[in-house]
Amino acid sequence: GIIMWNRQRLKRNARVLLKANYLKVVVVGLILSFLIGSGYNSARGAAKSNDVDIDVTDLFSGNLAFIVAMLIGIAGVIAIALLFNVVLNIFLWNPLEVGCRKVFVDCRYGNAEWRDILYAFKNGYGHIGAVMFMKDLFTFLWTLLFIIPGIIKGYEYMMIPYLLAENPDMSRQDAFAESKRMMDGNKMDAFVLDLSFIGWFILGAITFNIVNILYTTPYMELAHAELYHTLKNQNN
Repeated sequence: GIIMWNRQRLKRNARVLLKANYLKVVVVGLILSFLIGSGYNSARGAAKSNDVDIDVTDLFSGNLAFIVAMLIGIAGVIAIALLFNVVLNIFLWNPLEVGCRKVFVDCRYGNAEWRDILYAFKNGYGHIGAVMFMKDLFTFLWTLLFIIPGIIKGYEYMMIPYLLAENPDMSRQDAFAESKRMMDGNKMDAFVLDLSFIGWFILGAITFNIVNILYTTPYMELAHAELYHTLKNQNN
């Protein structure tokens, strides 16, 4: 069923936890921002580094077999770069992202540890990385289809990293189904929750990201973790 939750109370709880775990959540928030950015940037970098400038006149005057071989070579290099990026995401970036989210989840229990960042590596990191990869892939494919369904799916899958942070053995099907169930009737409210941080992000942009690093990112991450706790506890 639809869970009633109060955005203000959730954000108030997040501020209390931010104060109690300040240095930890600022550093982990910074790592998380880097991880989320690095996945996309490395994919973009892989594509960009393999852009080869081909002079059209050279193409027509050249040997066709050589041109075909060169194009196959370029395609091969791009494919290898993309494959490497996928492997890196599954075995490194995604497990680290879930580990960072575990730190935010554990703030509620009062036992958040630095070593939580590496948590996924002790709990079947390939599995966690693969489930997260499927989450990102499905969100990307839905976004390709239409922007709005992509955003809706993004919120439907929002709880997957938090579920994996507490249930590392959860199957892909169960993680997707449970996140969908938890977010049922809560997607719009979660979107409004995120919109409520927009003033802070504008302030962050004005201050060259300093406010985002020192306050907004950890504050928002803790609010998301609080939402996870609220939906998890009321859904059981």
